Amino acid sequence: MHLSRTPAEAAAVAAVVAADSTQAGDGEPSEPAHPAERAAARPLYVPVRPCACGFALRVFRSPLGARTAVAFTTERRLFDVLGPGQPAIRLALPAVRALAAPLGVDLVSVDPQLTAPAVRPDRADPPLTALAG
Repeated sequence: MHLSRTPAEAAAVAAVVAADSTQAGDGEPSEPAHPAERAAARPLYVPVRPCACGFALRVFRSPLGARTAVAFTTERRLFDVLGPGQPAIRLALPAVRALAAPLGVDLVSVDPQLTAPAVRPDRADPPLTALAG
């Protein structure tokens, strides 16, 4: 799958790569020691949408209304929540955060389960009626 990046996205990814290589060169382990941190370092399935330059990160809303990027630990979880036709790319959590930051999105939800059906603007709402009174 070809992924085009804007200059800002490419710079964000380069910063993540540089930070990772700097950490490894400082005598600290490049592999996280805690099991939860190791799981977060593995590539996740991140929903995207097609756009003119390739693909763009999909941004959602949390139950409280905050903008959030989402990522899934398995393809099955992605399909269970967003459907089998959802395009996705594999990215590590730091790369997801780096792509979401220029969009003003600080929250990344991993394996979200609560979803609402998509709004269907093609459905006609019933006409409003005036109350007698």
